[in-house]
Amino acid sequence: MSLRPTLETRKATPTMEGAGVHLHRAFGFHDPSELDPFLLFDDFRNDIPQHYMRGFPWHPHRGIETITYVLNGTVDHGDSLGNHGTLGAGDVQWMTAGSGILHQEMPKGNAKGQMHGFQLWANLPGSMKMTAPRYQDVKGKEIPEIIDDDGTRVKVIVGSFWGKTGPVDGIAADPQYLDIFVPAGVKKTFKIDTYRRAFAYIFEGSAAFADASTPTGVLLEKEIAGEEVNIRDMSGNRTLVRFGTGDEITMQAGEEGVRFLLISGAPIQEPVAWHGPIVMNTQAEIMQAMKELRNGTFIKPAH
Repeated sequence: MSLRPTLETRKATPTMEGAGVHLHRAFGFHDPSELDPFLLFDDFRNDIPQHYMRGFPWHPHRGIETITYVLNGTVDHGDSLGNHGTLGAGDVQWMTAGSGILHQEMPKGNAKGQMHGFQLWANLPGSMKMTAPRYQDVKGKEIPEIIDDDGTRVKVIVGSFWGKTGPVDGIAADPQYLDIFVPAGVKKTFKIDTYRRAFAYIFEGSAAFADASTPTGVLLEKEIAGEEVNIRDMSGNRTLVRFGTGDEITMQAGEEGVRFLLISGAPIQEPVAWHGPIVMNTQAEIMQAMKELRNGTFIKPAH
């Protein structure tokens, strides 16, 4: 077994999207090869309704898939396919934009005004960018949760883990998307397919991730696989941890425990031309999409 080194630890940065939604962006709109096949990850968490209630009015997508996971509050959505509905706490929406879709997402807080969710953008390979749009809502009760003997809890949203398979399937990036809670002080190792790019996003509590490549830090209490493995300082709320290659990560939860998303996917390794919510392989394809948006031919008829 080989431990994945921690390549980078960084805080998500505040930004605004849609009609004035205040959120934190862990990554997006910079180097698309960094976490290929993933393009963007947003944490839209707020307890001030004025900072999220205007939402994300009608806007286009093409060439990508979006995975939205709601923890608190609700998100009302509608799209150009005629779909509409509401995502509640614990629910997931997967949307394949494919050849093009127009949709809107309007968040609402819970009884205390709190709103919290995540949106991940996954790229589509060139061969699938103009596929027919598809769409799937998954209720939280359909998402399997595994509870280990030490109190670790894992919700399997996408992919397979510890003998359970998540209900969201058909995503081109074939990701593994896990919502993990590890109790205070517990050390845990999680296996990740060697050929996947991987990151963790901490959103409650704190944790330290073992890192064989860093000469400084606090040693794990026990050696892992017979080697000295160092651990970086504890990383807390709204922290992205980007991993190098290997087939497992090891972490230790802080004094309050930790809850984080562990996400990995197979890289596509194709050229990326990017214009907002439209992601293609070439600038010519971007120009074509913009032309179609102007002349009303962006949405393709169903075959």
